[in-house]
Amino acid sequence: MTKRTQLALATALVAALALGASGCSDPKKGSAAGAGASNPASANDGKILGGAPVKGGTLTVLSNQDFAHLDPARNWVMPTMDFGTRLLYRTLVTFKAEPGKAGSELVPDLATDLGTPSNGGRTWTFTLKEGVKYEDGSPIKAQDIKYNVERSFAPDLTGGPDYAAQYLAGGEDYKGPLQGKHLDSVKTPDDRTIVFELKRPVAEFSATATLPTFAPVPEAQEKGTQYDARPFSSGPYKIESYDRDKKLVLVRNEHWDAKTDAVRKAYPDKFVVVMSLKGGQIDDRIIAGEGADASTVQWSDMRPESAPKVLPKPEVKSRLLAESQGCTEMLQMNNSRAPFDDPKVREAVQYALDKEAVVTAGGGPALNEIATAYLPPALSGGKQADTLKIAPAGDPARAKQLLKSAGKETLKVSLAVSTGDKGKAEAVQQGLARAGIEVVIDTVDPGAYYDVIGDTTTAPDLVLSGWCPDYPSGSTFLPFVFDGRAIKVKGNASNYAQFRDDATMKRIDEINAMTDAKQANQAWIDLDAEIMKKSPAVPVLLERKPLLVGTNIAGAFGHPAWVGQLDYATIGLKDPAKSQGQGQG
Repeated sequence: MTKRTQLALATALVAALALGASGCSDPKKGSAAGAGASNPASANDGKILGGAPVKGGTLTVLSNQDFAHLDPARNWVMPTMDFGTRLLYRTLVTFKAEPGKAGSELVPDLATDLGTPSNGGRTWTFTLKEGVKYEDGSPIKAQDIKYNVERSFAPDLTGGPDYAAQYLAGGEDYKGPLQGKHLDSVKTPDDRTIVFELKRPVAEFSATATLPTFAPVPEAQEKGTQYDARPFSSGPYKIESYDRDKKLVLVRNEHWDAKTDAVRKAYPDKFVVVMSLKGGQIDDRIIAGEGADASTVQWSDMRPESAPKVLPKPEVKSRLLAESQGCTEMLQMNNSRAPFDDPKVREAVQYALDKEAVVTAGGGPALNEIATAYLPPALSGGKQADTLKIAPAGDPARAKQLLKSAGKETLKVSLAVSTGDKGKAEAVQQGLARAGIEVVIDTVDPGAYYDVIGDTTTAPDLVLSGWCPDYPSGSTFLPFVFDGRAIKVKGNASNYAQFRDDATMKRIDEINAMTDAKQANQAWIDLDAEIMKKSPAVPVLLERKPLLVGTNIAGAFGHPAWVGQLDYATIGLKDPAKSQGQGQG
């Protein structure tokens, strides 16, 4: 029995459970956010598991990977942004620590309020709270936030959010502060005031200020690319030890003052992240919940083949969170070279892909639904558009016709995926093979995946990657994924298709200039349909984020801003004494 066959058999039970409960065979029916009780994976949607935590103890995170980047200038992977901004560093603004819609509400963090716009929304001013300190007791200053914003421009510090580069005036040729140059459009008139001068009005700049870019880094702590290994803490915890790919240990930052922080509760005395474990092993340990494993949570998604061990068992299912991620997973084609520089070949892939098979490989319709557009439902009125109206299982005959008309009846292409997505990759491979497209799969360690696919000099033909809005606005989605100006040679962090299209870029600028939010929202939806016709990427799945927690975990919920990842601001233990001796892996 091949691994692919085993996976199909395992996920068949998940599919049967979901379909049996809902009486609906179309995975497109009922959005992931609104599937309700009909979906066994959604039983704990919006709930906080385990009751209120008790202060103390060690909470262990079992992970199959290291973090891509903990440096706040480089941290732009959704779950890691949650971990970094909740535990290690604070930002000007943050999200409420609550499940459901309330979690998308903005609250001040280091700042006293959500910022004050002036000059028609082109200038934003923030004032820092009094008494906020770093792990050594020194005060956090506005100049430190300016310095980290400037660091986000540095070519060597790749992978981080691009908002500062997109929004700040005069940043076009700026290369960061490592050579001693600073950005005039970020002003710090005193230690507690920071002023941002923008290229254009940005009504949602308060939401932008939730990103790790807007966390403080003192210039005296600068270590270049080595800062990843030891960010200087402004949050409730600091790094005690970090053995890359093996273990990260966080202990309390005694200079963090809860009186200045309305969001983070810092219940555990210690967080231990044990890395490089096998995904199935992690699932089994938390399902069993024996001894110290009762006080563990998992970092990456529950493996699809573990679903039959969880969904039919009420005691285990009661410890499963599987919130909708609010993201779209896409098969991105490298538009910069043959064969995918030809729009007909790209369109052929749209028709060749068997999305139903990818859904099955991803855990069945309990954990995924088919995507028909780039923008996720949260950005398109609760329902995705379906511009091309391709059958869920694809149309290989139509794909063959398109390839023939392009003069490419057979193709051989490379596909890079994170190790945990190998089952999905094999489903992609089998679907495209029906149209005469041979796919060679390259699996990459999850901790290195985004760095690998972000190097345009060695980028593969195809990558499987998702994109999530950083906050509820189409401006945080389409411009990053499909604006040719977002492409970087190294550290290309969003436009993995390397799609450069003048009409698309012109329309992005026009929508960004709109002052009416409702008009802009509809314009993003319309642009989504136009880009779909050019097929730079194939929207594949809308996923849930299935995460298991141990029997001794309390205060656990999936946060909507960070794709359903556990909110590390408020998680803790029921009985801290039960976690003694934990964290050995």
